[in-house]
Amino acid sequence: MIDTAPLQLAAELFPNGISRYAVGGFLVGLGAVVIYLGTGIAAGASTFLESTLSYVSDQSRFQRYVASRDWRVVFTLGIVLGGLAFAATVQSGLVSSSLYQPGTTGQLYDVGGVTLWSTTVQPWRLFLGGILVGVGTRLGKGCTSGHGVCGVGSASKTSIAGVITFLTVAIGTAQVVSALGVAP
Repeated sequence: MIDTAPLQLAAELFPNGISRYAVGGFLVGLGAVVIYLGTGIAAGASTFLESTLSYVSDQSRFQRYVASRDWRVVFTLGIVLGGLAFAATVQSGLVSSSLYQPGTTGQLYDVGGVTLWSTTVQPWRLFLGGILVGVGTRLGKGCTSGHGVCGVGSASKTSIAGVITFLTVAIGTAQVVSALGVAP
């Protein structure tokens, strides 16, 4: 007899199915591998600001990224453009996928016969969230792509401790914010 408890747990944890997470995880991992093979550096977005400032500042803290700043700009632009491409295609319903239901959050708009999607989160919240994430990644000496994908994948004790810490804080914060009734 087969124990169905793991299947029931998976259904509770992933009510929309696990395939979208598996595909996303595979693509993130593939991207990290491509960056590592191409540059010899573990992928991470938290050094983007410092590497970008190396174009305009002579301060020594920004100059340590000069050798890798070009690919870091491309990496970060890829993150932003990937999100925009997803919103313009899958999220708006232009491209359909069994992995994702279009337009389940935010608002859909019809512009010239094309359906576009936009978030309903206020711009100030997006800006403040971005600032807090940026500061947190620098204080934590890395981000989810650097620590979570590359660091944990290479069994770094520092990265494992970092991931446990920021996931615990994120889950706790989400629970507190939800309990306070704050919504996007």
